[in-house]
Amino acid sequence: MTDTSSTAPLAIVTGGGTGLGLASCIELRARGFRVLALGLDTEPAIEHTDIDFRRMDITDEAGLQAIAAAEPRVDVLINAAGIILHDNAEHTVAGFKRVVDVNLLGTQLACVLFRHALGAARGNIVNFASMWSFFGSPRNPAYAASKGAVVSLTKSLAAGYAAEGIRVNAVAPGWIDTRMSATAFADPERSAALLKRLPIGAWGVPQDVAKAVAFLCSADARYITGVTLPVDGGYSIA
Repeated sequence: MTDTSSTAPLAIVTGGGTGLGLASCIELRARGFRVLALGLDTEPAIEHTDIDFRRMDITDEAGLQAIAAAEPRVDVLINAAGIILHDNAEHTVAGFKRVVDVNLLGTQLACVLFRHALGAARGNIVNFASMWSFFGSPRNPAYAASKGAVVSLTKSLAAGYAAEGIRVNAVAPGWIDTRMSATAFADPERSAALLKRLPIGAWGVPQDVAKAVAFLCSADARYITGVTLPVDGGYSIA
């Protein structure tokens, strides 16, 4: 069992109860971090992991500020919380705003509120961008726009926080086998076309992204900041 004491480095993961956020939590726990996961939902894999899950809306500034006040030192902040809307909901004003509020403003809020604690640890931020950060989506304009903005935010904060010893990077997942991708995977025609485009020829799994996140947080990446690392099997270059 890895160290769960207060002396272990602390990783805070928004969206840490499900999907790629949860996979990142599990990977960081295995590497000796004390992990605090924040979000509105969980998956069964979180059980028996020693991950401290707290149910909250990551756009709740007061709630997030209360957590920041209680944690004077944070070694790693992972901003994995994100939503996507279907059935043309992102083509509405309300739907577009909802996605941007979570994916972009929620990420920025966590970075701002945990900045002091990250500086105390000379820590790391890893934001979640997307393959859609780099090209448009006819179905999901809000998701693509918010994730494109996350790339620019990551570069800006990397430059702005560097003097405090904080590195800021992002991962850009491609077609990973999670429930967020279930709609695409369930469509035989669409999934076949997507798979044909993938140079690696296979869907990614959450652990592929989690290991990239862990690398960016590690001392092996000490001279890397402001980058967005695609984890997409080559989809964005094909």
